[in-house]
Amino acid sequence: MAEAVRRRGGSRSDDRQSADQLFDRELDHLPPEARWREWMHRVEATIFAASEPVGRETLARIVGKNCSIDLLIDDIREELRGRPYDLVAVAGGWKHLTRPAYADAIRAAVGGNDRAVDLTQSEVLVLMCVAYFQPITRAELSSFFGKEISRDLIGHLRGAKLIASGPRSPTPGAPYTYVTTKEFLLEFGLDTLRDLPDFEALEDAGLLSKEKLLAGDIMPDFAGSAEYGGVEVDE
Repeated sequence: MAEAVRRRGGSRSDDRQSADQLFDRELDHLPPEARWREWMHRVEATIFAASEPVGRETLARIVGKNCSIDLLIDDIREELRGRPYDLVAVAGGWKHLTRPAYADAIRAAVGGNDRAVDLTQSEVLVLMCVAYFQPITRAELSSFFGKEISRDLIGHLRGAKLIASGPRSPTPGAPYTYVTTKEFLLEFGLDTLRDLPDFEALEDAGLLSKEKLLAGDIMPDFAGSAEYGGVEVDE
C-alpha cells in the first residue's frame, strides 16, 4: 500500500515536472520581435491577474533566462502611455494601478477605496517617525513628541498592518521595537523605504524640522490639541 502511494506521489511529481518542461520560456522558435512581444504579453497578463505586486523572481519564471525584466516593463509602460492605468513599482514588485487623475471618476462611480486607512493626524506623525527611525521603541517615540504614545495608538497602526514588531531593543528591559510593513509601502505607493522623501527635501519645503523632531519639539501647536491615544484631534 505504501509503495502504491509512493508510486502515485512520484507520478504526480513527474507530471508537474513534465508540464513545467513543456512551458517554453525561451521561445527560440520565434523571431526576436515576436519573442519579445510574447514575453511582454506574459508579464503584463501575470501582473494584471495578480492581487498583490508581482516580484522579479516570479516574472523570471515565465520569460527566457536572458530576458531583461526591466526592459520588458519599460516597453509595456511605453505602450500604456496615454491609458488611464500604468504598471507601478510598489512594495518590491509591479502592480497595475489607475492614474491619480482618474481618482475622482472612480470614486464617483464605485465609491471610496475600501483599502484606504483612516488615520488621525497624531497617528500619521507617529507612523512617519517609525518609517524614518525604525526600528524604534514606544519610549523613543514618546520622547520625540514630548508626550506618551499610547498602546492604543500603536495598536491601531498594528491593526491597520502599517507597522509590526521589530527586533528587541538592546536597551534595559529589551522593549519591542516597531518597523513598517509591506502594507505600509502599498498604502503609500512606495517601492522601498528608499523612496521616502529625504529630510533635507522636507526641510527645504518647510514641512519638517529634523532638529525639532529629535528635540521633542515637533509641531508644538499640535501637541496642545491632540491626545496621543487617538481620542481627539483638532484638524
